[in-house]
Amino acid sequence: MRTRAVRLYGKHDLRLEEFALPPLGDGEISARVVSDSLCMSSYKAAVQGEDHKRVPRDVAQNPVMIGHEFCGEILEVGPKWASKFAPGQKFVIQPALNYKGSLDAPGYSYPYIGGDATRIIIPNEVMEMDCLLPYAGEAFFGGSLAEPLSCAAGTFHAMYHAARGRYEHDMGIRAGGSMAILAGAGPMGLAALDYILHCARRPARLVVTDIDRGRLDRAAQLLPAEEAAKNGVTLQYLNGSGSNVRAALMDFSGNAGYDDVLVFAPLAALVELADGILGEDGCLNFFAGPSDPDFSAKFNFYNVHYAGTHVVGTSGGNTADIRECLDMMGRGLLNPAVLVTHIGGLDAVAEATLSLPKLSGGKKLIYTGIDMPLTAIADFEVLGKERPLFKRLHALCARHSGLWNVEAEKLLLDEKGGK
Repeated sequence: MRTRAVRLYGKHDLRLEEFALPPLGDGEISARVVSDSLCMSSYKAAVQGEDHKRVPRDVAQNPVMIGHEFCGEILEVGPKWASKFAPGQKFVIQPALNYKGSLDAPGYSYPYIGGDATRIIIPNEVMEMDCLLPYAGEAFFGGSLAEPLSCAAGTFHAMYHAARGRYEHDMGIRAGGSMAILAGAGPMGLAALDYILHCARRPARLVVTDIDRGRLDRAAQLLPAEEAAKNGVTLQYLNGSGSNVRAALMDFSGNAGYDDVLVFAPLAALVELADGILGEDGCLNFFAGPSDPDFSAKFNFYNVHYAGTHVVGTSGGNTADIRECLDMMGRGLLNPAVLVTHIGGLDAVAEATLSLPKLSGGKKLIYTGIDMPLTAIADFEVLGKERPLFKRLHALCARHSGLWNVEAEKLLLDEKGGK
């Protein structure tokens, strides 16, 4: 079986290639990938190359497939797993395997499994760790976005609080408390916002900041304050570029500071702002993984000692987080389409991945079975004046408030032969 895949050979070295996959082993599963959403973590792996913690040191001689937010369909199952999986099943993967303590993960470490490929071989350890998950959703893109949504869920589960004199952590955000999401109008910020507004444990007050006015306006349109109010949350969007942003944040908290603060951009000034607005027993979650291994910021240890402030960091969710998000999607509580702003084919992956920090908008969704330049959904209408496919795609997205949707996915795959 042959595949077409984007492989990493070293720093800034991504190549789209076609090659043969090895024969299927008894404990392996072959599958086709239909969709993959691009992640900043792939950018960091591509920039750091062999210096990345998950990328093999010999990647120049043994390249790895990239992409870890993918959804597809099982093609063939080795005898070991034939009683649990079957050809034709849709699937998603939890890439953080934690297999025997290793950091190895699909999309970073393996030669034959990654999201930016047409065909893959799923190794035995994925099934051993219960990280191959059946997916019942109609749209493949929803399965791709289960992984980033699970990262947001894991963020909230990892936060904690503790009463003075009691040496036990109360895991999760403070229910009914105050929360700030800084630099929160990007794709992962939207994932976090969508999750926290619709999960069972919510804050009473929530403020979202961003310095990009367009992203902030889009977030307010997709997840408006009125919807938050229906779920018992007072939500405010705040432009984070002003000189008085700290004063405005403190005012929204009633000058008490925040129970939970999430940082979604690796900027020292943002970390220090987050530290400065923490209240008593406040928890700062540094979600934004930096590319610079020497990244650091000031932290007020006076408040650590006397006010019990503390910091946690999360990088990815676990299998339970993905299952939770799949369940919430199935019940209509999460809408993965709010994250997607661009659509492209496999030929767009290498350039787009290396350009992610400079690309505006939210998630870049790739359909691996087609070739198509990375295209903003917002540009469909103009492109549709000369290209009938984009005219039809625009009409379908317009019916869904400008969002990508299952009908648009089906049309694109039918027209481009991506099945």
